[in-house]
Amino acid sequence: MNTTIPAITLQGLVLAFLPAAIVIGVMLRWSAGAPTAAYATLRMLIQLLLIGYVLVYIFEADHPGIIIAVLVIMLALASWIAIRPLRNKQPHLYLNALVAISVGGLVTLALVSQLVIDVEPWFRPRYVVPLAGMIFAGSMNTVSLAAERFQAETDKEIPYMEARRTALQASLIPVINSLFAVGLVSLPGMMTGQILSGISPLIAAKYQIVVMTMLFGASGISAALYLVLARRIP
Repeated sequence: MNTTIPAITLQGLVLAFLPAAIVIGVMLRWSAGAPTAAYATLRMLIQLLLIGYVLVYIFEADHPGIIIAVLVIMLALASWIAIRPLRNKQPHLYLNALVAISVGGLVTLALVSQLVIDVEPWFRPRYVVPLAGMIFAGSMNTVSLAAERFQAETDKEIPYMEARRTALQASLIPVINSLFAVGLVSLPGMMTGQILSGISPLIAAKYQIVVMTMLFGASGISAALYLVLARRIP
């Protein structure tokens, strides 16, 4: 199979923004929050270009200390973003999110990178950083949904056990939907990228199976742990 990935020219990159520009134009016409969408698109562009340069440095450095620092920063930011929807962002809520995402995320990352893929050395950034990004982001989103729903339920004076069950079920809807849809409705980013790079679709499918199970596992563990810790809210 051809393993050469076609290069994206500057002109091609500009053309890729046309659908987004159309949407922003419609939002502007309808007064539906176009400035926010435009700002988000601009931030996405800047953030991805910057992280591209940062990853080049990280990959070339190939040092365990740098990888550990990157993981710590990712966990700290993911935990802060996770509690963003909450009205009262108290310190203990951030700590709960940090513990939940760290436990669910790091355990899953260690299992996948060391036992499933067998990364050598253990800190090899080309594998560890992208895997950590997917795992932490999945846990972050699920914890965020669980935290918001749990707070909404408890504000209605729903008993803890019932609020916990409802929050966990609601938080896992997106990831469970993705389990149903993958291969039928969607080909996820990692699988698509591997196929475009020339890797056998069967190999890409196996990697995607690992990705889907690790996302479901890490997300569920993190959300459940957050809800267990939430019972101790004063």
